[in-house]
Amino acid sequence: MATSMGTLPSGGGLFIPSAVLLLLLQLTNIAMAIGVNYGTLGDNIPPPADVAKFLKNNTVINRVKIYDTNPDIIRAFANTGIALTITAINGEIPALVQIDFARQWVANHIAPFFPQTRIIRVLVGNEILHWGGEDLISNLLGAMRTLRQALDQAGFRSIQVSTAHSLGIIENSEPPSRCRFRAMYKRVLSPLLQFHRETRSPFMVNPYPYFAYDPNSSKGSNFYLFKRPTRGLYDRATGKRYTNMYDLLLDAVYMAMRAYGYGDVGIAVGETGWASQGDAGLAPGIKNAIDFNGGLVRHLRSKTGTPLMPNRSFETYIFALFNENQKPGPLAEKNFGLFKPDFSPVYHVGVLRSEQSPRGRAPLRPAPGGRGRGRGRGKAVTVPSAGKQWCIPKPGVSVQALQLNINYICGQGIDCRPVQAGGACFQPNNLHAQASYLMNSYYQTKGHFLYNCDFTRTGMLTSTNPSHGSCIYK
Repeated sequence: MATSMGTLPSGGGLFIPSAVLLLLLQLTNIAMAIGVNYGTLGDNIPPPADVAKFLKNNTVINRVKIYDTNPDIIRAFANTGIALTITAINGEIPALVQIDFARQWVANHIAPFFPQTRIIRVLVGNEILHWGGEDLISNLLGAMRTLRQALDQAGFRSIQVSTAHSLGIIENSEPPSRCRFRAMYKRVLSPLLQFHRETRSPFMVNPYPYFAYDPNSSKGSNFYLFKRPTRGLYDRATGKRYTNMYDLLLDAVYMAMRAYGYGDVGIAVGETGWASQGDAGLAPGIKNAIDFNGGLVRHLRSKTGTPLMPNRSFETYIFALFNENQKPGPLAEKNFGLFKPDFSPVYHVGVLRSEQSPRGRAPLRPAPGGRGRGRGRGKAVTVPSAGKQWCIPKPGVSVQALQLNINYICGQGIDCRPVQAGGACFQPNNLHAQASYLMNSYYQTKGHFLYNCDFTRTGMLTSTNPSHGSCIYK
């Protein structure tokens, strides 16, 4: 991962009729392309076979990206249906320019596993333009072209070739209309974008609002976390308003590509995420990680795209699958994971199957409080209409779980003003009373389904009206 800020599976030069292309685009937009980066820099990471089984059976994650060609990992994803992106490591780039080496590379790392393992892409190195030496930068495009040739010759035309870029390749991102690639990279990026156009492969970038976080920004800290309210940013040149940093960064990349004449090339997100623990400076922490990654998942589900690329789906890989205790660098680098090595979630953001509604549109566990598992999949159960019922916290729920419930609900468009100072339900001024009012508001607003009062098994229904004084429960 670098410290900086959906595409069709087709191969080099393969012609796709426009009607078929349209159908593929429609099918691509049907499935939510949520991926995860599977790093292994830990002495407690579970075996690959267990990881693949967990992802297939317990999550909605349908694609995985790895940073090498570990055969145990590639083999573990055989017959899972999960799309896999693998990486030719940086040191192999100069040799990959040679066709014989590229052919052998394909024979060693693709042929033994494909198609049982659904390999969809090979990345040639990682963030080479930003971090690589001249020998890697000057050979990057040549290696990509030669690898494309070797894949075609071996009959693997459906496997794409790309490379991931840090946003250190752009000069500025605000406002997006002014964003351009750094002039020093033009000699590489212009022909590289032409390669993506010719092969219908995505230009992959790693946008991290985490590394752009500025608590003193005029846009407000919520802007970086998919939270409201936020002052946001208005781009006068395009007439577009931005309410989150993630969309701003993607549109900045788009405008830089368009300035080179390649606005038609697809964009994929290779890495983005937020540290759940770390040293001060970039606002790591569980709450911020929940807000960002949870907001990201909801944003991807909405398929709203960005202000300059509306109604567009972006294949996206969250960083990362596990906390990695042997990763070098500051504490935060070890704590970007969604899951602990025992597969328990570090926090909940809506990627577990148990968090999905029967139609796959809303979390069964609206907030990450408590320890129990959420309701399983099945038919939605409505509360019997005979007699009014209200949603309140269960007795003995921890203050931490109550706070997480409040944070979640207030990020879901529920009016939280009644429990704020001066509001009708501010008193008694304690978490239990305030969470009770808000959990019921969520349940009454979102629909009388049991999962809307689940809150990771911290909520319960009651037939006793909890209203008191001027605080009237819906």
